Amino acid sequence: MSDLIDDGADAPMETAEPLRRAIGERYLTYALSTIMHRALPDARDGLKPVHRRILYAMRELKLSSTGGFRKSAKISGDVMGNYHPHGDAAIYDAMARLAQDFAVRYPLVDGQGNFGNIDGDNPAASRYTEARMTAVAEALLDGLNENAVDFRDNYDGTLREPVVLPASFPNLLANGSSGIAVGMATNIPPHNIAELVDACLHLIKVPDARDDTLLNYVPGPDFPTGGVIVEPPENIAQAYRTGRGAFRLRCKWEVEDLGRGQWQVVVTEIPYQVQKSRLVEKIAELIQTKKVPILADIRDESADDVRMVLEPRSKNVDPQVLMNMLFRNSDLEVRFSLNMNVLIDGVTPKVCSMKEVLRAFLDFRREVLIRRSRHRMSKIDHRLEVLQGLITAFLNLDRVIEIIRYDDDPKAALMYEDWSTPHQSTLSRAMSEAEYRSPLAGVDVSGLVLVADPGLEPTGILAETAPERTVPHSYAGRENGLSDVQAEAILNMRLRSLRRLEEEALVRERDHLMEERAGLEDLLEDDGLQWEAIADQLKEAKKTFGKGYVLDGQNVGARRTQFAEAGEVEEVPLEAMIDREPITVVCSKMGWIRAMSGHIDLTRELKFKDGDEGRFVFHAETTDRLLVFGSNGRFYTLSAANLPGGRGMGEPVRLMVDLPNEAEIVDLFIHKPGRKLLVASSAGDGFVVSEDEVLAQTRSGKQVLNVRGEVRARVCTPVAGDHVACVGENRKVLIFPLEELPEMGRGKGVRLQKYKDGGLSDATTFTLADGLSWHDPAGRTRTETELVEWVGKRAGTGRMAPRGFPRDNSFT
Repeated sequence: MSDLIDDGADAPMETAEPLRRAIGERYLTYALSTIMHRALPDARDGLKPVHRRILYAMRELKLSSTGGFRKSAKISGDVMGNYHPHGDAAIYDAMARLAQDFAVRYPLVDGQGNFGNIDGDNPAASRYTEARMTAVAEALLDGLNENAVDFRDNYDGTLREPVVLPASFPNLLANGSSGIAVGMATNIPPHNIAELVDACLHLIKVPDARDDTLLNYVPGPDFPTGGVIVEPPENIAQAYRTGRGAFRLRCKWEVEDLGRGQWQVVVTEIPYQVQKSRLVEKIAELIQTKKVPILADIRDESADDVRMVLEPRSKNVDPQVLMNMLFRNSDLEVRFSLNMNVLIDGVTPKVCSMKEVLRAFLDFRREVLIRRSRHRMSKIDHRLEVLQGLITAFLNLDRVIEIIRYDDDPKAALMYEDWSTPHQSTLSRAMSEAEYRSPLAGVDVSGLVLVADPGLEPTGILAETAPERTVPHSYAGRENGLSDVQAEAILNMRLRSLRRLEEEALVRERDHLMEERAGLEDLLEDDGLQWEAIADQLKEAKKTFGKGYVLDGQNVGARRTQFAEAGEVEEVPLEAMIDREPITVVCSKMGWIRAMSGHIDLTRELKFKDGDEGRFVFHAETTDRLLVFGSNGRFYTLSAANLPGGRGMGEPVRLMVDLPNEAEIVDLFIHKPGRKLLVASSAGDGFVVSEDEVLAQTRSGKQVLNVRGEVRARVCTPVAGDHVACVGENRKVLIFPLEELPEMGRGKGVRLQKYKDGGLSDATTFTLADGLSWHDPAGRTRTETELVEWVGKRAGTGRMAPRGFPRDNSFT
C-alpha cells in the first residue's frame, strides 16, 4: 500500500518570478546570442561564426586550393555535425555565397557545378556540387597550426574550433558583410585588397593618421559587379569617418553606333546585389506602362558577361536623358547603405570608422605575430634541446651504442651517464656484455628524482600556458647527464643517421636555429621590428592578391568599381521626349477611350461596343495632355501618348484614373496652358478656375468643384467673352457679366442662377456684342443679339428662353 501513496517528493519544483523579468532575461539572452554568434562579423577576421566554421571544416578535410574537390553535402554535413548545430540548408547557402564571384569580392570557396548566377537562380542541390578552398581562404587560415589564435570547445565539447582566424589581410573590408541582429544591423561594402594594404601600411607609419588621409589610399568601395559610384567625395569621407552613410551606385553603360544615325545603349555592369532578371522585368514594365516613353525595347544578350541592350524610341533622343530617366525609375541606380557595426575583439558591438576597423585588424595581426613567434621559439628550444643530445651522442657514439645494446634500462642509463669529456676519456670500449659497465651499477633507480632544468624554457607550447612537465627534466645531481627529451630522441634515432655527414648537418642546423632564435628574441623585444614584420606580411598579401591575382581565368585583383560625378539632371518635360504625331481621340458614352493614328474625318462612322455610342471625338497630338472632368467635381489628367491604340475598342478611362463607378464623365478636352474654365454644379453654383491649376499628377485626380449629396458637377466650358449665359431645367435663361464670377482654385463657388424647381442645365460664356448662339433642332446655328430682357444680376431667376431654343436646354 505504501507504493500507492504519493508523498510529493518527486513533484517538479516550481519557481515564481515576475513575467516582465522572465521575458526580459530570456529575450536578452537571445539578443546577445544573435549579436555575438550569428549576425555581426568579427572586426579581426571579418567572418561570422558560420563562415569561420565552414572554412575550418574544409581545412580539416584538407580541401586546399591545389587539391581535389569534395561534395558540398559532405562539407555542410561535417560543419553541421561538428561545429554548427543548425540547418544544413542554411550552411550550404552560406557556403554557396562564398563561391559566388558576383556576391563576394574575393571568393573564399572554389565551387564546381551550379552555384547560382547573377539572374537570381538558386544553386543546385548540395549533392550535385563540389567545392574546395581558394588561396584567399588559405590566407585567412595561415598560422592556425602555430597557436596564432585561441581555440574553444565546440557545441558538444567533443572537438575544438578556433575563436577567430589569423587573417593575413583585412577581410572585413575586403569582402564586406551584412546582417540583421536584434536592435542593430550591419552592412559593409567590399573593398580592394591592394588599397586596404596601402592604407594599413600608412597607418603603421603614422598611427594617428586621420580618416580623411586614409581615403587617399581607399577612395571607396570596390564591388564585385563593378559599376560606377557617383556619390560626392565629401559624402564618402563623412561615411567612412562616422561609420554610417550611403553610396549611390550606377550601372556602367556605353552608346553603340549602329550607323545611319541609329544607336543603342549597352549596359555592361549592373549595381551590386541587383538581380539581372528582375531588373530586365522592371524595365520592360516601365516600357509597357510608358513611364519612360522614350525607351522602345530592352534585350538581355548576356552570356558569361553582362550585356543589356536598350533601344530608344527615336534616334533624336539624348542618351544621357534616357539613362537619367532609367536611373530614377529602375535599379540601374541604387543606394548602398554603409553601417560598419562590428564586434571589437569578438565581444563588443560598435559602429566603427575605417581607421578603427583597420586599427583593430593591425592590433590583432600584432597579437598573431607575437603568438606565432613565441610558438616558433618553443619549437626551436625543443629542437635545440634534441640537437644538443644528438651531438653529444655523436661525440660519444661508442658509449651510446654500448648502453643501448647492453643496458636493461637504456633511457635511464643515458640520462644518468656522465657525458663530460674527462669522464668519457677514462672509459674503454666494451667488446662484450661482460665487459660492459652500466652507469646505473649500484644505483637505486627508484630513488632517482627528476627535476626540471631551471635554465630551459617549456617546449612545444607558449611559456605562459605551459604545465610544469613540458620542461625537459634530468636526474637531480647529474649536471652532465642527458634530459629525458634528449634520451628519447637518441633512442628513436635511425641507424642510417649515424653517418659522419649527419653530425655536420646537426651542427649546421643548431647554428642556424640559434641564429633564428636570436632574431625572434629581438623581434619580441622591439615594437619597431614587429611592425616591420607585419608590414612585410601585408606587402606579401598585396603582391599575391593585388592587381595580378587571377581566379578561374578572371583578374580578381584589379579595381572594378569606378568613380564619376552624377552631374546635374535637367528636368525634361514629357512632351520633349515624345515624338509629336497626330492622333484622333475617341471616347464613347460608356467611357471607353482610344487614340487612332492620324487626323481622321470626325464625321466618319466609328465602331463601338454593343449598346455604346460615340460621345467625344477630336483631333490631338501625342504630346498633348487630356483633362477629364468627372461629375464628382474632380479633374483627371491623361497623357495622349499613353492612350491605347485605335485597332480595338480601347480601354475604360476608369482603368487609367481612379474615377468612381457612380461618377460620369462631364467633359473631355485637350489641356491648353493659361486658359480659364467655367465650372458649375447642378445646384447652380460655380466659379472660374485657371486650367493650369486643375492638372493632376496622380491617378486619384484633383478635387476642384466641391459637391455634396445629390448635387453633381454639370458644366465645364472654356471662358471666352465677357458675359455668362446659363439655362435651368425650367428653361429660364439668365445672362450676367463674367466679372461677377470669382476666380478660385477649389470650392463650392457662388450661385449663378436661382431655381424654385430643378437645377442648372447648361452654361456658357460669350461676348455680348456678338450675341448668343446655339444650335437649333435642324442643326443650324442661330444667333440672338437682342438680349436685353435676359441680362440681369448674378443669382437671378432669369426669363424663359428665346423662341427656337433647343428642347434639351443646351447651348451646344
